Amino acid sequence: MCTLEKRGNLFFLTLTGDDDHRLSPAVIDSLISSLSQVASQATRGSVLITTAQGNRFFSNGFDLAWAQSAGSKSVAADRLHQMVVSFKPVVGALLSLPMPTIAALPGHAAAGGFLFALCHDYILMRSDRGVLYMSEVDLGLPFPDYFTVAMRSKIGSVSARRDVMLGGMKIRGEEAVRMGIVDSAHDSVESTVETAVRLGEKLASRKWDGEVYAKIRKGLYPELCGVLGLAAKVITPKL
Repeated sequence: MCTLEKRGNLFFLTLTGDDDHRLSPAVIDSLISSLSQVASQATRGSVLITTAQGNRFFSNGFDLAWAQSAGSKSVAADRLHQMVVSFKPVVGALLSLPMPTIAALPGHAAAGGFLFALCHDYILMRSDRGVLYMSEVDLGLPFPDYFTVAMRSKIGSVSARRDVMLGGMKIRGEEAVRMGIVDSAHDSVESTVETAVRLGEKLASRKWDGEVYAKIRKGLYPELCGVLGLAAKVITPKL
């Protein structure tokens, strides 16, 4: 599951436990609830930092074991589809959140976990341990439409997108920085989180208007907003 804590202007959203933080239906529901709570409590200067307990995983993606435990391929596929659909509002909530967002990765971020990290404004990860990995091509699973659009919107390099999505590349911290996917890489969990807190405090000191910040963010990613159903409606005046 996850916990939410507020320290001054900083909200800390933490995936709990010492496992691989799979995005099960219960975890997804918990994330949606927590992000709604963050949005409702936002003030000028608020910042969200998302991280995870343990030192091996940020999130290893959807709970495939739960899906496969259904006992039949058709029900397993239905369960996977359920997680894909239910996770979409998490992406929308992060894109709409009226504050800067930072992901501080203590370890691996794979598949849906990689997407979860990527939907933050800033990503910090470890240089000594942990990879970013889109496993779908290796697992023989197609990308949901909003995954593909998010990757296209948030990863600027065509070759980087190819390596991530078509190559199943496992990307370590320093390489992720060079590819422009993450902002910085650090030598431990502690230094990763400490740097995220310093960045959060710096951003909080700007005291930006959160609603304006969210509108600007959504304006940067119109294709992603469209697939998430967040695109602003254009109202044509009647003559």
